[in-house]
Amino acid sequence: MKQNTSKEPAVVSEVDEQDIAAFLERVWSEDGLAERTLQAYRQDLETLARWLVARGRSLRTARREDLSAFHGSQPVAVRSMARRQSAFRRFYASIVRNEPGFDDPTLLIERPKTPRSLPKALAEREVEGLLHAPDVSTTLGLRDRAMLELMYAAGLRVSELVELPLAALNTRQGVLRVTGKGGKDRLVPVGEVALEYIQAYLVQARPVLAKGRQPPALFLSNRGEGMTRQMFWTLVKRHGVSVGINSKRISPHVLRHSFATHLLNHGADLRALQMLLGHSALSTTQIYTLVAKEGLKRLHAQHHPRG
Repeated sequence: MKQNTSKEPAVVSEVDEQDIAAFLERVWSEDGLAERTLQAYRQDLETLARWLVARGRSLRTARREDLSAFHGSQPVAVRSMARRQSAFRRFYASIVRNEPGFDDPTLLIERPKTPRSLPKALAEREVEGLLHAPDVSTTLGLRDRAMLELMYAAGLRVSELVELPLAALNTRQGVLRVTGKGGKDRLVPVGEVALEYIQAYLVQARPVLAKGRQPPALFLSNRGEGMTRQMFWTLVKRHGVSVGINSKRISPHVLRHSFATHLLNHGADLRALQMLLGHSALSTTQIYTLVAKEGLKRLHAQHHPRG
């Protein structure tokens, strides 16, 4: 195998830089990751890319044995190792998502054992404040309210929300056909309040935004085009801050976490929640039972005379 014998430090290739940048933009817009986490992911991926140069490989051509050798040659603390592996797994999973035939080199690499962090959810009163933040007397405010209501009512991923076609919504039956990960479709019920604002948006706001055209997207930007993940991420932050929610605590994914947590708090069945969220494995959904238990513990400690 070709080796890099130069004593100069390896430089990240332009192709790897482009792949890293595209990945970071996706996780920023979809999950609202903190800037510090994004910088750490960038550093981890660039470190791997430079290390792979000596083995004559790039991020896209790396194999499982390359990543195993990298981890063995770069001893770090368990939490740092977990974050590094998380960056690599998410990076390659994002490629597989867009290129189904891609061979993910992280699949058989053992994960380090670390305490599992719980998803962060907003309190119900905070969600209420967020939903009421947009000015529904304006075209964009009505659109924003409809999007926020639907996001919280259906527990959608941000990519699922902004990619919804107009044809996905059945207002008569009050259901939404959602295409999730792996191209799998699921039917999600839409609550009465969300449906009310969506119908108002369809009648009053969408025709204005469409500007006489017939774009396929359900939710439109002020340019008459489909919304992007970045646009929705920005409006969620803006409305959250306007009602006093710390910008670090709010993102589109937090709304999805809040949807799941609040349903469980009100007695929802775990299997039903799995179907609503579009999780392929029940174990992914079970993390929300821990969130609900932690909430009950805090409630007990706060209000019980012997808490």
